[in-house]
Amino acid sequence: MSAPAHADASARAQLVLFVLPAFWSSNYLIARLANGVIHAHALAFGRWALALALMLPFVGAELWRKRRAWRREWWQLLVLGAFGMWICGAWVYLGGQSTSATNMALIYAATPVAITVASVRLLHERMSAAQRWGVAAALAGVLFVIARGEPGALAAVRFTAGDGWIVGAAVSWTAYSVLQQHWRSVLSPAARVAASSAGGLVVLAPFVLHEALTQPPLPWGARAWGLVALAALVPGVLSYAAYAWLQRELGAARTALLLYLAPVYAAFGAWAVLGEVPGWYHVAGGALILPSIWLATRTARPRARPLGGAPD
Repeated sequence: MSAPAHADASARAQLVLFVLPAFWSSNYLIARLANGVIHAHALAFGRWALALALMLPFVGAELWRKRRAWRREWWQLLVLGAFGMWICGAWVYLGGQSTSATNMALIYAATPVAITVASVRLLHERMSAAQRWGVAAALAGVLFVIARGEPGALAAVRFTAGDGWIVGAAVSWTAYSVLQQHWRSVLSPAARVAASSAGGLVVLAPFVLHEALTQPPLPWGARAWGLVALAALVPGVLSYAAYAWLQRELGAARTALLLYLAPVYAAFGAWAVLGEVPGWYHVAGGALILPSIWLATRTARPRARPLGGAPD
């Protein structure tokens, strides 16, 4: 890729990095709205079944054309589906039944740090000192939001049984992010998400059956179908495909920083959907997080080299 094309791709990636959390954080609202409306595994299964149906018209030809090549990746796609679609799907909805949005945000605030450490050590991704300072400053901004501007409030946070599900989902997302970058694929980012979704449906199926046999039935009304459609489109197809593309452009460590913005975006989403007015600390935290992410994700300019000299 030429230098101008690379610069354009990097600029687009940074723009998507700031927009994507608005889509991603909608899953927090869905988890809250789904309680008592639709069971967790049924919602996750419906989400990814519909997402796969939406993606196939766009990636079906590629999947068919490369079918012999990606069949050798079947076990990787199954693992990615288990981490990304089952655990990061159903477990979030299970946790949302008994934990608060504050606790969910606090737990997920550690995920970009874990992905950064794993990416630097396992994937050998490089981060400059300025980028490391950006990571630390973004984390500080998230904690400021969670503490509502009062650092002492962090010590008062109480964890519930549902937080265990969210911890598992956060660990699973770290594994999904790193493995997706570590395991190279013959498929494009969108096609790979579709294939991973199929793997996730295979893993989800027995849990949906168990849930149906052991849990009190919930009627599939318009609200349940609406949540499935919303989850499939916004935090599903759009978010996962964009995340996979960002990982290819920026690497796993820098892409993970978008999760720092999710609590801020979720606060304003809850204001619009649930009527929960955001506080001043959301604005202050966002003012710290936004430039920190720009610092941590910006690409250094290539140094000029003498004519006829060897490339760096």
